[in-house]
Amino acid sequence: MAREFNGPGGMGPSPLRLAMPLLILLPLALAFGWLLPHLSPARALAFGGGVALFAICLFSTRAALLIIVFSMLLGPEFNVGGLSGQGTLGRGVTLRVNDFVLVVVGFGWLARMAIDKRLGLFLKTPLNMPIALYTLICVLSSALGTVMDRVAIKSTFFYVLKYFEYMFVYFMVVNHLRTRRDMELFLWAMLATCVIASLAGIAQIPGGGRITAPFEGDQGEPNTFGGYLVFMIALVSGLMVHTRSWRRRLGLGLVVLLALAPLLHTGSRGSYLGLVGVLGMLVLLTRRKALALGVAGLGLVAVLALAPDIARQRVEFTFEQGRTRADVEEVMGVKLDTSSSERIKSWKDVAVDILEHPILGYGVTGYKFIDGQYFRIVIETGLVGLALFAFLMLRAWAVARGVFARARDELERGLCMGFLAGFAGLLVHALSANTFIIGRIMEPFWFTLGMVVMLPRLEDARGRRLWADEPGPGATAP
Repeated sequence: MAREFNGPGGMGPSPLRLAMPLLILLPLALAFGWLLPHLSPARALAFGGGVALFAICLFSTRAALLIIVFSMLLGPEFNVGGLSGQGTLGRGVTLRVNDFVLVVVGFGWLARMAIDKRLGLFLKTPLNMPIALYTLICVLSSALGTVMDRVAIKSTFFYVLKYFEYMFVYFMVVNHLRTRRDMELFLWAMLATCVIASLAGIAQIPGGGRITAPFEGDQGEPNTFGGYLVFMIALVSGLMVHTRSWRRRLGLGLVVLLALAPLLHTGSRGSYLGLVGVLGMLVLLTRRKALALGVAGLGLVAVLALAPDIARQRVEFTFEQGRTRADVEEVMGVKLDTSSSERIKSWKDVAVDILEHPILGYGVTGYKFIDGQYFRIVIETGLVGLALFAFLMLRAWAVARGVFARARDELERGLCMGFLAGFAGLLVHALSANTFIIGRIMEPFWFTLGMVVMLPRLEDARGRRLWADEPGPGATAP
């Protein structure tokens, strides 16, 4: 169900509507009081935190969204028992505190709709149909795989749920973001989260080895942290390019440097390529391309010159290990390392095995683990799924590009340019990683996309539309 936003006008809330949150919270409080003596301290704390978060969602959506922003990278995670594999590395399902936060926020959202009938489930945006179609094909493919006994229903259920949990973040933003002030608040909260995560990553450097995101459990994945940092570096760079304040530009530049240090120490070659994609897109989107190309070139040379040993070793390892082995893949006359060779071998297997189920694929988790987003999509959801994923990505790019072309000031242009550059970087990153199903990367991505989509519909503190020539929020943007 879609809805149109009618603005702040209209009659004030009725006494019953004001009392409804209390009527909803009262049974929860009574249940908590009854269960408290029977719960362990940890479970009592978790249950109480959930009730408190639910109450926050009922009374302040802004606060709930801020909690989501900070928990994107700073929420601990753990692997679900009973599902084999190693989290995002295998077929295990990794759950994080943010997953539970999103569930609680979702129930709070439904409760708000029950209280206020003027609220609908989804605001109309240009991405609603592509998201719905891609969701549908994943469900259909997985259902068919379950019937044909290619997938375990428990595993595919959790994976499909997590795939679209990240898109739920997008709908949370577009349904509740209304003012320019809130957009700025969420943006600076994302930057603050990036700074905290970067500092946590820098703190790992003296310990040696490849660094991972904070609170990532026993089996961290450097490629995940690298993908997040690539996107955030792009976002901050876009803001830095367009700001006219040298003080703000200096602060944003410091954030870039803080994020770049842990990125280089992740040893993630896919993230390094993603960073090159970010630089290329920033050059393409900048009006003064010659100057931008020169600055990007100097920046790239500086990064290469100052790169830590772990980054140099990871890149050199790609081409050196295979020289003494006969069981590795060869590309254009160059033998690759065993890790890259395994990826290429799995991609070749996909090219052969997809012929067995070309239309809808094997179903989500119906095939062996594939490290590469596009190959994973085609083997799990078939050619139809790949086409719908491409449609979703192209539609998201077109919408963001259109908003960027009409952006009115430096903050709007910087946000749009940073998102587009980060988008390009993640598309490159996805060549060697399952980028678009990783929560720590996708939650910031979809949150930012929601802000970009809502830019033409934002209002000032007095409820006046900032883009006066734009259609109403219920209309579909071109």
